[in-house]
Amino acid sequence: MNKKPIILGIESSCDETAASILTENEQGLPVILSNIVSSQVDVHKEFGGVVPELAARSHIEKIDLITKKAINESGVKIQDIDAIASTAGPGLIVCLSVGLSFGKAMASSLDKPFIAVNHLEGHALSPKLNSNLNYPYLLLLISGGHTQFLSVKDLGNYKRLGTTIDDAVGEAFDKTAKLLGIAFPGGPQIEVYASKGDPNKYELPKPIFHKGGCNLSFAGLKTAVLKISKQIKTEQEKYDLAASFQKTVEEILLKKSKIAFEEFKKINNTKKNVFVVAGGVAANKNIRTVLENLCADEKFEATFPPVNLCGDNAAMIAMVGLEKFKLKQFSKLDHPARPRWPLDQNAVFLKGAGVKL
Repeated sequence: MNKKPIILGIESSCDETAASILTENEQGLPVILSNIVSSQVDVHKEFGGVVPELAARSHIEKIDLITKKAINESGVKIQDIDAIASTAGPGLIVCLSVGLSFGKAMASSLDKPFIAVNHLEGHALSPKLNSNLNYPYLLLLISGGHTQFLSVKDLGNYKRLGTTIDDAVGEAFDKTAKLLGIAFPGGPQIEVYASKGDPNKYELPKPIFHKGGCNLSFAGLKTAVLKISKQIKTEQEKYDLAASFQKTVEEILLKKSKIAFEEFKKINNTKKNVFVVAGGVAANKNIRTVLENLCADEKFEATFPPVNLCGDNAAMIAMVGLEKFKLKQFSKLDHPARPRWPLDQNAVFLKGAGVKL
């Protein structure tokens, strides 16, 4: 019987220190042997957001401990690991450097292949951890730092169909939460507040809603929330604003996803159209429901990672590592950390003043 590859994944792109051991079963489907994620909420809470230098220091303090814990919980001996995969970007450079250097050092000392992983590719492949997902598929990546539609043709073959021209949707959630006085990280709590409010109380803007194809914009929505938040006097008004915000985001994602469906079908002739939604915001139950209903209407198959694997984790990094290992796509030990690293290398950068749609 052939030995199945065992991959160690390491993630440190922002404020989670994570390590995971992944292998596969006889059918070639991934099996998570361990997945350890250490959050830094307490480190950054008093600042209301991630402080890069503090995040990097925390990674340095924890990375060895977290990796040892992942190896111990997996039941795998360190010498049986076949390759080490580390996030090399995009992300905060001081944070990326910690996990990347640690992974390189391990690979060198164990004389094992090293695989530099694009963090976004980790999210793109994360549904493979719980489903038999085949290429091609349409991906909506929604997280704190990224919001984009991509046609995923194969491992390493991505075509961007649309992106945010300013803020990511996850950032809009976090900023709205902060304006409502919700402690960091507040984004996920917006859904809780929204469940207690009137979604029709406030009329909020939907920037580039009727133009720009499946590109998106959230800066104007965030500014509108800021203005209204200054006039709020009661808890109920907070709930109402959260509900109105949640509803507006759902409407934007619904409209833009529908356009992305058509764009995807133009360039992919498949018997089964699959829509993958991944990233931290994919854990939002309301957004899941809205997009699942859209898929049912448009004859797309909706696929999400498990809720616990929507946020940053190392299992998704190991997943990319496993795919690349089987293709012998290894990286050199001088591979740099890349704070910007788009999946579609040919896509035009669409941010800042003067963007034309």
